[in-house]
Amino acid sequence: MESTEKQAHEKAKKPVSEKEKEVLENIMDELEKEAQEKEETVAKTSEAEAAEAKAEAKGDEAEEASEDKKKGLFNKKEKKDPLKEKVDELNDRLMRQVAEFDNFRKRTDKEKAQMFEQGQGSVLEKLLPVIDNFERGLLAVPEEEKDGAFADGMNKIYKQLMKQMEDLGVTPIEAVGKEFDPNLHNAVMQVDSEEYESGVVAQELQKGYMFHDTVLRHSMVGVSK
Repeated sequence: MESTEKQAHEKAKKPVSEKEKEVLENIMDELEKEAQEKEETVAKTSEAEAAEAKAEAKGDEAEEASEDKKKGLFNKKEKKDPLKEKVDELNDRLMRQVAEFDNFRKRTDKEKAQMFEQGQGSVLEKLLPVIDNFERGLLAVPEEEKDGAFADGMNKIYKQLMKQMEDLGVTPIEAVGKEFDPNLHNAVMQVDSEEYESGVVAQELQKGYMFHDTVLRHSMVGVSK
């Protein structure tokens, strides 16, 4: 046991040969070369990652700039000119006032026309008794005097009056032989009639008149039973 330990101790004290030294140097060179390659690889990887990160950062910045530009353009489009807004507002108010005035004018014209028509109708209604008296007077002329100058003159005046009334829109209401219409006729009695059926106007006691589409005076009639 002691002899073996002594041999190992002596072997350890033995100097390293040139060959062994050369082998060790080669191993050290390879280790240094491998370490240097690893360092270069790590450096290249770090540079590539840094470049990629930088490119991504630039892309984000460009995207943000593009979005800001779009927002800027959008906001610019949305922003209105105060002067144009004021002009539009005044124009809208003017158009509304013009429309209101036009409606007021039309309404006023219609009211004026209705008032004039009512006034005209009131005046024409007062002339109806004059027409009634003309008709009674013509009926009262004796048969032998109907061709006389007086009767002829009255008849011409009556026709002229009726022509003027017709030109103003006054027309007589047809009654005898027509079915009774409460909107046009005023029934004051019922009469026996062999000529007309029941509900038909058989007798006209007072002539009625229309003024355009309005009843100026209802016809006073007798209706068959």
